[in-house]
Amino acid sequence: MGLRQDRKVAAGHPFLLVGVALALVAIVLQAGGAGVREALAYQRVGVEAGQLWRLLSGHLVHLGWSHLAYNLAGLALIGWLVGRAFDAWRWAGIVAASIVVIDVGFWILNPALAWYVGMSGVLHGVLAGGVLAGVLARDREAFVLAVIIAAKLAWEQWVGPVPGSESASGGAVIVDAHLYGAVGGLLGALGLRHRVPPQASI
Repeated sequence: MGLRQDRKVAAGHPFLLVGVALALVAIVLQAGGAGVREALAYQRVGVEAGQLWRLLSGHLVHLGWSHLAYNLAGLALIGWLVGRAFDAWRWAGIVAASIVVIDVGFWILNPALAWYVGMSGVLHGVLAGGVLAGVLARDREAFVLAVIIAAKLAWEQWVGPVPGSESASGGAVIVDAHLYGAVGGLLGALGLRHRVPPQASI
């Protein structure tokens, strides 16, 4: 299927279960306020002290409601664009791969990063994995999206955050999370490619 086909998010949408689960968890945690955010944010010193849950929970808490809304809008858009590329279990695997690569990247390549919150890195992983499925299926629109994503990541690495992104999220944007997340999503999708039905596309 192409990008213009089958856009309706219905009960059978493969990404729906994963997307709704991520959204609900993030909303509940945000409702817990600053105390929950502090307890669950990725914090290097906390992880060093054995608080390993922060490696997961840091991707589910946000700076505030505006930050969460920004990420949830991205989650919905990405689900609409590429949500049918994999089934729900494979999407869960891609989300997990993105989180692992982000955490490893932070730990090894960004030792000075004291803390991090937000879902944007994972969203880049989901988008990259879904677009890769479309590229492998020779979907022309997937190639266009791939170029756009690559250009965005390159801009962020060489110039800095995309204009307006920091004001929209309400805080500093850790652009390396986007790069690491995209790498994780690509690796996850590559690991699953032989299990994806031949007709699967974005």
